[in-house]
Amino acid sequence: MTGAIINTMTMPANIDVQFASEAQSALAPDAEYLCEWAQRALQGQEGELSIRVVDAIESQSLNAQYRDQDRPTNVLSFPAEIPSEWGLSLLGDVVICAEIVQREAAEQSKPIRAHWAHMVVHGVLHLRGFDHIDEAEAEHMEALERDLLALGGIANPYSLAAV
Repeated sequence: MTGAIINTMTMPANIDVQFASEAQSALAPDAEYLCEWAQRALQGQEGELSIRVVDAIESQSLNAQYRDQDRPTNVLSFPAEIPSEWGLSLLGDVVICAEIVQREAAEQSKPIRAHWAHMVVHGVLHLRGFDHIDEAEAEHMEALERDLLALGGIANPYSLAAV
């Protein structure tokens, strides 16, 4: 079942939010909240992206197909690979597993909306080219995540005090 698609034509980015089903919509914050955090992570960058909220089955399928990891995961990012000469401003897709985010927030004693904000920021930063493959990249990306979340009043998601 394909869920609702909510298009927010907010500037500078155009963000589509998709809920794979009503069940996923019920587990996630509203589309406006997800878009707000995506805009923060974009830091004024223009472009188009989608955020898709899925169940564990879809997350596991995508994770197995694209990352060779046969398990669901909290967030996946798929940067658009479009030649620049085409003149399109597609950034890519962020896929967030509602069930995993819910479970992690409970296990880590984090406010659920704060954990959702973190997953959106994390996913969008990947679309912008940030990564955490090596230690230096991870430190840089995590610092940016902490700063962006702090601007919205959310505690450091990597701090033991936050969990």
